[in-house]
Amino acid sequence: MIRFTAKLGIYFMLLDNTENGFILKSNFELKKAYFLFKIISNRALTNIGKNALELSLKLKLPILFIVKGTVFQQFCSGETLDESFKTVQKLYEKNVKSYLHYSVEGLENEESYDLSLKEVLNSIDFVAKRNILDFTVFKPTAIASSKILQKVSENKELDEHERELFDKAVERFNEICSLAHERDVKILVDAEESWIQDAIDQIVLKMMLKYNKEKAIVYNTSQMYRHDRLKYLKSLKEIAKKEEIFVGIKLVRGAYIEKENKRALKNNYKSPICDSKDLTDVNFNSGAEFILSNLTLFSFFSGTHNEKSIYKIIDIMESKKINNNDSKIWFGQLYGMSDNISFNLAKNGFNVIKYLPFGPIKKVIPYLIRRAEENTSVKGQTSRELELIKTELKRRKTI
Repeated sequence: MIRFTAKLGIYFMLLDNTENGFILKSNFELKKAYFLFKIISNRALTNIGKNALELSLKLKLPILFIVKGTVFQQFCSGETLDESFKTVQKLYEKNVKSYLHYSVEGLENEESYDLSLKEVLNSIDFVAKRNILDFTVFKPTAIASSKILQKVSENKELDEHERELFDKAVERFNEICSLAHERDVKILVDAEESWIQDAIDQIVLKMMLKYNKEKAIVYNTSQMYRHDRLKYLKSLKEIAKKEEIFVGIKLVRGAYIEKENKRALKNNYKSPICDSKDLTDVNFNSGAEFILSNLTLFSFFSGTHNEKSIYKIIDIMESKKINNNDSKIWFGQLYGMSDNISFNLAKNGFNVIKYLPFGPIKKVIPYLIRRAEENTSVKGQTSRELELIKTELKRRKTI
């Protein structure tokens, strides 16, 4: 796709430059990535691999070295913060920043929530000491009970014990956001399923009112496959004007579409998900345009791999004469995916950031399985990855 950028004054294929897109990958790494995406593109092979992996772990077979050399290296930055920082530095050399996430799935108990809290606080301190990092992130259900969040979202009365646990969860949110504010580290709060999201939205707004008075420190995540999210963004604008705060928002399409639709069907209520992918795309782009039209109040984190949406955002920025490197606008992609987007945007002066999951190999396997399943369900994404890798390998053979 050929684009025109008025700022540069030239025609160019912004996201199609594979030489720049795969600048950090060797031929061997590219071929390995091609092999992985080829498997991921096949639902049957992905299911076989998932089942084989889960069985091998139950039987305590020595397979972690295989996982480490394949999917772990593709989608994770390391097992520890220090190990992951090597990846951070490599990316930064190409003007791509990073945000690190301890991607271990927590258990539903207070001990696990406190351990997750400790990891998030450690990540904030880690970021604060390194000037090439700006953001960190956490998952609400890693520090709070999903059952209690659901009751709060449904406006159901909590008993005394549940109220105590909910207050503890809110205090964990506060401890995280307070330290982020103190250390001047931007904190992204992940989105969850719709039936617990209202409670999360309430808590995050409370944190914004407390810590976003000078600038956006706390960012909520809005899943734009939900047809009510544009209304939510508009409500935040009114609150920001009234309360004189700044709003940080990460826009994504969403991660739980099958689960959301199944639950709605089972419980006989209207699904919160847009009726089609096209409507989701329209909703995402409308949300992006709304935020970019209100940059005096909002800071914008675009979490998408959809190239059409990225071009749309660039077009809006150009029409509104917003600089490529405006500090309130970030483009984020997952580590191991869409490098053509990340490195080409960075090359052209945009603020780009990669989501870097880390953690002990065995403990991040649930994340890796979910990543494989999500890629399997997004056929266009995996086929695009395969097409770009083939193009780059072919190009390298001719030079």
